[in-house]
Amino acid sequence: MLRRSAVTAGFALAVAMVAAPATAAQQGPGEPAAPPTLAEARTLVQATAKPSPGLVDAIRRDLGGTGEQATARLINEAAAAKVEPALRGQLGASFAGSWVTGPTSDLVIATSDSTKVASLARSGAEVKLFKNSLATLDAAKEQLDRLVSSAPKSIPSWYVDVPSNSVVVLAGDVAEARAFVDGSGVDGALVRVEASQERPRPLYDVRGGDAYYMGGRCSVGFSVTRGTQGGFATAGHCGTPGTATQGYNRVAQGTFQGSSFPGNDYAWVAVNANWTPTGVVNGYSAGILPVTGSTQQVVGSSICRSGSTTQYRCGTISQHNTSVTYPEGTITGLTRTTVCAEPGDSGGSYISGSQAQGVTSGGSGNCTSGGTTYHQPINEILSVYGLTLVTNGTPPPPTGCSGYQNSYTGSLTSNANAYQPGTSGYSAGAGVHRVCLDGPNGTDYDAYLQKLSGSTWTTVASGTTPNPDEAFTYTGTAGTYRVRVHAYSGSGSYTLGLTRP
Repeated sequence: MLRRSAVTAGFALAVAMVAAPATAAQQGPGEPAAPPTLAEARTLVQATAKPSPGLVDAIRRDLGGTGEQATARLINEAAAAKVEPALRGQLGASFAGSWVTGPTSDLVIATSDSTKVASLARSGAEVKLFKNSLATLDAAKEQLDRLVSSAPKSIPSWYVDVPSNSVVVLAGDVAEARAFVDGSGVDGALVRVEASQERPRPLYDVRGGDAYYMGGRCSVGFSVTRGTQGGFATAGHCGTPGTATQGYNRVAQGTFQGSSFPGNDYAWVAVNANWTPTGVVNGYSAGILPVTGSTQQVVGSSICRSGSTTQYRCGTISQHNTSVTYPEGTITGLTRTTVCAEPGDSGGSYISGSQAQGVTSGGSGNCTSGGTTYHQPINEILSVYGLTLVTNGTPPPPTGCSGYQNSYTGSLTSNANAYQPGTSGYSAGAGVHRVCLDGPNGTDYDAYLQKLSGSTWTTVASGTTPNPDEAFTYTGTAGTYRVRVHAYSGSGSYTLGLTRP
């Protein structure tokens, strides 16, 4: 859940290379309207979205820092995604890249034009002046891409590294990689060769948020539709057009409609009437996560991956537009991340906040020693196959929370808590818990289902939208449970509906 106070405590506005930023009143006559500032974007984010407690816990676990820093990171990354496109458009050909950095994801924007620095600083972002534009670096990388057939197998990957303003070539054999670069015709001043032990491979024997089978096993990425036909996006190396699939329960599920691998690593599967696509990702320990869109996050942003082998893991975005060489061939246009993965995770969901990012392609390393992974961006898959991302899978709460086994009422003041049916909770068998909260209009009330483990209450499911009403279900084992009702903002009476197994 967003905590508004965490933003000011965890986020510093950094302005480099210039004096204090100009105010809107200093805009000259006839000048175009200034893009929104980070402060304005953060205010909007705080008013419209709240990270789930499970997501905050996962970010804190895998990226370190405090819960307040994790919350501030998510707010600032969402704000950066709103501001960065306007700044990029303002720079045009002189745009040299953007990324976020630090424990709370401070936005950095780079330009190759020194005359643009002052106007950029008004956004509240840190400004970097680089020699090379992003277009120059992309052109150099594309020149290497055209030579994939002659690239040594000892080169696992190459990519544009925005913070270093260079093209990086990773190499198992540095001398061989340098010879490849020298013979490519690319300006050597744009390229850095780095020694690497990476050995990327497709994660064939896999499942992500949910498993599916097609002779082997892979993972559902994100639910999609094409007209009235439902389906899901996944990795291309998992199947070819016509390949039949079974779901996690071995029930007939669908058929691959399109697939591309190598070169790309994407596919989509059309499902039959027994399956209903929903706009959610199974976050395991983080709960069921809603998908609200597919805005690509900037380099440095936190990102999490769902897979059945290693479940829900988080890291950061290292680079976009990466070329990766697998034994089967080179894939271009992937995003490189620090999220770990293992066989059994391929095809699954990469999500940043509530924004779909891509489907698992492959990687190196593992979740014990650490690793590097790559995903195929979801927006490219949607565009290629004419698909629409399915979003907002959480059903609206029933009016008045009617039709529940038990009903409880109470009254709260802002930031207070209540526990139903009491602090000691209730005994339940294995099965489905249904929770509904009807809060006062104009408030923000949240509900948390907690389970007793020893002497500790642990949240196992929650409803934390920025609304007065919440509804969710949870399938759990037998034990002692209770519902925590929290008045995030506003005061008044509430009704809680509860059906226990």
